[in-house]
Amino acid sequence: MELAYHGQRNREASVFRSSYPFSAIYWQPSGPRCCNCVADLALLLMTSGSSGAAKAVRLSYANLDANSRSIAAYLELSSTDRAALVLPLHYSYGLSVLNSHLIAGGSVFFPGISVMDGDFARIIDESGCTNLSGVPYSFELLERSNFRTSQSKALRVMTVAGGKLNADLIRLYRDHMRTKGGRFFVMYGQTEATARIGFVPPESLSDKEERIGTAIPGGSLTLVDDEGAPITQSGTAGELVYRGPNVMMGYGMQRSDLSRGAELEALNTGDIAVQDEHGFFRIVGRKNRFAKIAGLRIGFDIMEQALLREGIAAAVIGDDAGLQAYVIGEDSVERAQRILAQASRLPANLISATARDNFPRLASGKIDYACLQDETRKRRAEPRVVSGNVFDAYARVFYPLAVSRKDSFVSLGGDSLRFLQLVMELEQLGVDVPDGWERMTIAELGTHHPAVFSSKRDGARGLPTHLVLRAIAILLVVIQHETLWPVPGGSGVMMLLVGFSLARFQSTHLLAGRLSLALRSAINVLIPYFLIVAAYAVIWQTIPWASITLTGNFGYAEPERHEMIPYLYWFIEAYVQALIAFALLFAIPAVRRFAQTRPFTFSIGLLGFAIVARFSLPLFIEIGGRQIFAIYWVFHLCVFGWCAGFADSPAKKLVLTALVALVLGYLAFWETVWIGTTVKHLTIFAALLALVYMPRIRLPADTGRFVTLIATSAFPIYLLHRFVPELLMAPAAGILPVAAFHLMAIAGGVVAGIAANYAVAGLRNLLSRYSIERRTELRSA
Repeated sequence: MELAYHGQRNREASVFRSSYPFSAIYWQPSGPRCCNCVADLALLLMTSGSSGAAKAVRLSYANLDANSRSIAAYLELSSTDRAALVLPLHYSYGLSVLNSHLIAGGSVFFPGISVMDGDFARIIDESGCTNLSGVPYSFELLERSNFRTSQSKALRVMTVAGGKLNADLIRLYRDHMRTKGGRFFVMYGQTEATARIGFVPPESLSDKEERIGTAIPGGSLTLVDDEGAPITQSGTAGELVYRGPNVMMGYGMQRSDLSRGAELEALNTGDIAVQDEHGFFRIVGRKNRFAKIAGLRIGFDIMEQALLREGIAAAVIGDDAGLQAYVIGEDSVERAQRILAQASRLPANLISATARDNFPRLASGKIDYACLQDETRKRRAEPRVVSGNVFDAYARVFYPLAVSRKDSFVSLGGDSLRFLQLVMELEQLGVDVPDGWERMTIAELGTHHPAVFSSKRDGARGLPTHLVLRAIAILLVVIQHETLWPVPGGSGVMMLLVGFSLARFQSTHLLAGRLSLALRSAINVLIPYFLIVAAYAVIWQTIPWASITLTGNFGYAEPERHEMIPYLYWFIEAYVQALIAFALLFAIPAVRRFAQTRPFTFSIGLLGFAIVARFSLPLFIEIGGRQIFAIYWVFHLCVFGWCAGFADSPAKKLVLTALVALVLGYLAFWETVWIGTTVKHLTIFAALLALVYMPRIRLPADTGRFVTLIATSAFPIYLLHRFVPELLMAPAAGILPVAAFHLMAIAGGVVAGIAANYAVAGLRNLLSRYSIERRTELRSA
């Protein structure tokens, strides 16, 4: 027997011939034993503890040997078999995979990576694995990673145990293995029986996928009623009892138990089952997974099955106080309550459902019901907190996306624009938002006490630096576009904030490969942009294709020829191109893995690439002065902002500061062609230092509210500010003094943007309210 281990860092499999460090108390046959323990005691293994406290199971050498031989027999294992072992060895199922292959003379391969890893299928195939065993949760993860589409040549056997696998998945993997000429085994077992108790022969996996099959070779299964009398009639439920040489010696609760011999001949499994006319058993519940509620005996497993039939994944618990269901997804809560009321015949006030992102699980992959019971007890003991106002604020800002109380700003794919809108909404609600609130769920945020917004409080905490910089940047853009004074740098700071926003709000999605969520932020930018493009197209009676394709900043089109809209919208094109660049980069699994393990190192490497592009590409691309709008000319600024988002230690901040000083110093004082260039790069440098070293900026309360208003309206100000002087004020151009005209144009552009922002927010709120009312009417109907 050889044990092959595939490590995370070393991509070559290593062969170990020494004993593996089991996470259990294991006596070697020839090694020393506790002086008080009996000679037959080989192993103390903990039960899963999925529905209560875990207990130590005493297993003998005879138990281990018998169960290993039985499993090897019905799986028809031989010395040519190699198992991919993804289950922990302190779990009876995982240990049985090792022992059954050991006794058959086969081998075991330890992949060392998750089944969700993109390389998992390739690695086990290259290792020559013939067998793969998993718990139901393992197969759920395999399905998410498209395992069935992989070309695994050697795999001939797959097995599932450790809980009930969804019938659809059983059919999928049954058919998958049949098409490959292999076999799929559904098995049943308990630690108290060493591991395996029953299995379904692959040829018997028909349309009754809920069955656990018949007893393993050498064992027998029967049913008994509440008084312990045998049940022989098919279709009658009773407790499942197993007899066989693999039944444990007994439990070990204290030291003295180690000296006791075998105490059991039969194992009362605690599972309630029925036997069909073919002799196959089906689990219908758990003996301790029942409660008498309002005089009715309610089986929690039966309730879970009722929900699952309606497509709702749930974990159901309960006690005398009522039935509690935990479901995946906020949209399943009301439907789950309705289904449970029908299935249990309990009054609605004794049934509650709570949405979760996922279920707590044990190392075996089973749902941790004990954890859910603790969670339920704690929630009942705490005063209920209503977060409806916070929820409504999220629903308004993220309309038309569906929002649940388990969502957070980041999980919803929030961006810098929505961040600012939500800050305003929460401030109006008087919610005290702590640092890092964007990663808190809506329910958690709703528990924070109302804030007292006074000048003292605002002065003490200050505003987020990126919010202040956004307000300053848009004002610089408006002023420079109107006056042509040498105060450039606003657009550069905005590009810096694009990268910082990606790092802060979208990096979780990018690193996880959820590119659609990361790109969702572009929708809020592109919709109003394309409305403006459409307006120009109508007025010009032609289509500005360069703007439609977001490539006008590449220097091949001219607004004068109506090929693109005015140059000032180049920033939107560069913004979208930067998003696409990040999405393409993180679409590569190897890049994501490296960025996940070493985010700052990856960021510096990306910065190096962007800097090289900035200095080298202009040598090969000749578009004259238009190159200042090209993505390669400004992408390094975006990456500077991205790096600032990951500079979370003094050393990283120092490295980033040195690189910024070197690059921007060169551009400001060596490559500069006029004073405006120097001002521009020094402004960007100051903004980056503020991002890295000043998380918040203290401002008086009134100033803070004004800055927040400007920052929140920054994008509509950018879109609309030039329409004020060029359209609305055009008749007054030769009448007003130049200074007055400039001042009114700047103020008018800002006011136009603020007004547009309020109008859009009002429309969004109106649509959101209508949507909520409509859903309420449909549910009532």
